[in-house]
Amino acid sequence: MTDFAAHRLLLVHAHPDDESIGQGATMAKYVAEGRGVTLVTCTAGEMGEILVPELEHLAADKDDGLGLHRRGELDAAMAALGVTDHRFLGGFGTYRDSGMKWHEDGHAIPADEVHENAFWHADLTEAASHLVSVIREVRPQVLVTYDEFGGYGHPDHIQAHRVAMYAAQLAAVPSYRRDLGEAWEIAKIYWGAMSDSRFRDGLRKLREAGDSTSFEGMDPDGYLPPFFLADSDITTEIDAVDFTERKMAALAAHATQIETDGPFFALSNNEGQLVWGRELFRLVKGKPGPVGDNGWETDLFAGIEG
Repeated sequence: MTDFAAHRLLLVHAHPDDESIGQGATMAKYVAEGRGVTLVTCTAGEMGEILVPELEHLAADKDDGLGLHRRGELDAAMAALGVTDHRFLGGFGTYRDSGMKWHEDGHAIPADEVHENAFWHADLTEAASHLVSVIREVRPQVLVTYDEFGGYGHPDHIQAHRVAMYAAQLAAVPSYRRDLGEAWEIAKIYWGAMSDSRFRDGLRKLREAGDSTSFEGMDPDGYLPPFFLADSDITTEIDAVDFTERKMAALAAHATQIETDGPFFALSNNEGQLVWGRELFRLVKGKPGPVGDNGWETDLFAGIEG
């Protein structure tokens, strides 16, 4: 019999809210099953947009208090998901949100001005060593982070990918920084994914229902930004439909970043169960486990003993 209590998942994300968008339902499902879930967030999201008018004074060019506020939002989101172990890389305030701007091709790129303490400027070995300490303490069998493009090109997402992948290597080297704990090799590493075909189907239904504003500018039959993957590149699907409401509650907790009447909630009825309750991944290290009817793994821990 599988000992779920021996299973430990580590997620590495750039800002508060990224975790709930990407893997909120999976996190809630695994917590409910008694598996260990640890979240490491690399920045406090100080440069994020503010969607709550009465909180606009928290903006970086005003009171610069958004990071502390988003720390509270993250606490509320984790409470909604049931996650009790969540940390900031190197401690709260070690790395600042780098900000971004949009490229004409529809993906993010670094902003024209980047704070000197921005995560984008972090020393890779220093940042990775902070994560090595967590890896050796938690000893996860599974790591989840972004792909090499950071999903949509945000510099902090790209840096989180680099830090997570490098830290996973360093943590497994017995002679590297013995002061950070006993060496630990992570058995399976995944990058979060979004299905091109599945998103197009959901977007098409929205357009057919008369919704022309959600995901504005995206055409279900035309060009989509490069963060959507062909189904053939996806390896794993976690069916966490039963935890969709918890994911939506976590998203709602990130009120400065996500509008409850915005595009993330536009698919919240029938399509929401499919789009937001079934989360997708790409296995990049480790052996795939048994697959379901669609040819994808159904458990991130598949094939891991215990």
